[in-house]
Amino acid sequence: MQLKRRPLTGKITENNSTFHPLIQRIFAARGIDSDDELNCDLRQLHPVSRLLNVEKAAILIAEHIEKNNNILVIGDFDADGATSTAVLVRALKLMGHQQVDFLVPNRFEFGYGLTPEIVEEASRFNPHLIITVDNGISSIAGVDAVKSKGWDVLITDHHLPSHELPKADVIVNPNQPKDSFPSKNLAGVGVTFYVMLALKKALQERQWFSIQKIQAPNLIALLDLVALGTVADVVPLDKNNRILVEQGLRNIRAGKACAGVNALFQVAGKNPQRAIASDLSFGCAPRLNAAGRLDDMSVGIECLLVDDHYTAMDLATVLDDYNRDRREIEAEMKEEAMDILEELDIAEDQNVPPIFCLYNDNWHQGVIGIIASRIKEQFNRPAIIFAPADNNEIKGSARSIRGLHIRDILDELASSKPELLSKFGGHAMAAGMSLQANQLDAFTDGITEVVLSHCTDETFTEVLHSDGELNAEDFNLSIAEQIRTAAPWGQHFPEPLFDGSFEILQRQVLKEKHLKLILKPEGSNKGNISAIAFNTDVDNWPSTGEHVDLLYQLDVNEFRASLTPQMIIRKLL
Repeated sequence: MQLKRRPLTGKITENNSTFHPLIQRIFAARGIDSDDELNCDLRQLHPVSRLLNVEKAAILIAEHIEKNNNILVIGDFDADGATSTAVLVRALKLMGHQQVDFLVPNRFEFGYGLTPEIVEEASRFNPHLIITVDNGISSIAGVDAVKSKGWDVLITDHHLPSHELPKADVIVNPNQPKDSFPSKNLAGVGVTFYVMLALKKALQERQWFSIQKIQAPNLIALLDLVALGTVADVVPLDKNNRILVEQGLRNIRAGKACAGVNALFQVAGKNPQRAIASDLSFGCAPRLNAAGRLDDMSVGIECLLVDDHYTAMDLATVLDDYNRDRREIEAEMKEEAMDILEELDIAEDQNVPPIFCLYNDNWHQGVIGIIASRIKEQFNRPAIIFAPADNNEIKGSARSIRGLHIRDILDELASSKPELLSKFGGHAMAAGMSLQANQLDAFTDGITEVVLSHCTDETFTEVLHSDGELNAEDFNLSIAEQIRTAAPWGQHFPEPLFDGSFEILQRQVLKEKHLKLILKPEGSNKGNISAIAFNTDVDNWPSTGEHVDLLYQLDVNEFRASLTPQMIIRKLL
């Protein structure tokens, strides 16, 4: 493990910068050179027209709207897919088209994406146009099945394409060949939002709103959903995505969120008036995702579509119950995974393989991705967790580490040994796959060989990044609030972490796994700071009076309308 201070790769130079010098230092360590780069005005978004085929997509949808044709949205069973579906359905209805419905595949019955099986299921909606959101770029057979029925199909997606593209009427995906859109990091919901902006313009040019005697909608009202899906999908928060997230958070804080998002905040115990990105990632997203993990994402999408507060609360409560069940299943699966590793004599510092490939007949398909994340975090190795599927297949969910692009690694394996994988897809840090159960050992050997070919001496060295030390006078509410709200923090724009030495003045164990502490910065007599360490090994923590080196976040604790600064401890160094 290495602790590295983030270098100042940028510098805010304006004398009239609105940010505290500490905040300027934090931004400079993220390559920010000016306040303008932090401007989240909507006019700073990349133009809609830069997205390849977006005008063609808008014209295709507009033609079906003018004919009052049935439009069916095929979504995905995660939070990005759910919010993408909700944005598309809401936008079409706001634009005066009511002949729209959605269908989201049940992961246990149909699997991911636009498959021929889900196309058959779609027949009951009698669609004239199918629009995929957050999926479809790899659906060769599914698109062929749609076209064989005489329906039109529009693919909107953000996943990396394979060598062959589906023969859809139109494809909108910033990662498809020849697309020059400046940000390749749009989530599925971001792509959907851009398509809806283009559709609104196309309908205005056709005088649609005047003919229908309705007002053209303000699609900015949908940005709470865009923010939720973008943060939940853990896409890099480049400037374009930061704008989408920040504008969505402003809607939420202003009380302009849809009933479903407000209900998710309520069941998560979060205050929407103080909403930040982590409330979406740790509060709303897990509850929304839980429906797709354990049952059917339809209940999550319905929660995002209803406008009645009480109905939304009922649905959000169901999602919260799903999340509690998910936690129980996760805890049991993680314990079983640790038992397997113990049998293999794998400890954190010895006998650790280049990649973990674990399988259990009893594991739940909907939770394997979370277990893969937990093992990856514990051992700093890529991990693939498998669960049983139909037809003697097993399904795997992969999570990777810095420097190992897991989707490309799977592609390399599939090219050299095509018999091993039935299908796969994903991103640099996460992927999914299917294979025959009897191929697991061969798959494990094959992917281990590929991973090793991409490794260097530094690959498996865990690097912890810090924004440096804080002065004793920085531990105050004003600084903590500025850090909290200075920007939407997230993937590739990380929340500030600091390191330092402290004396433990008080130590209290909460619920057998959390530590509540009172700390004093070493070498200072200017006051103490409260701190909390969640889900930690309390038995291995130093006692009162001892000194500790910590990696931590400076945050704000809200309790009974009282705000106080608080350290959240991320690592005992």
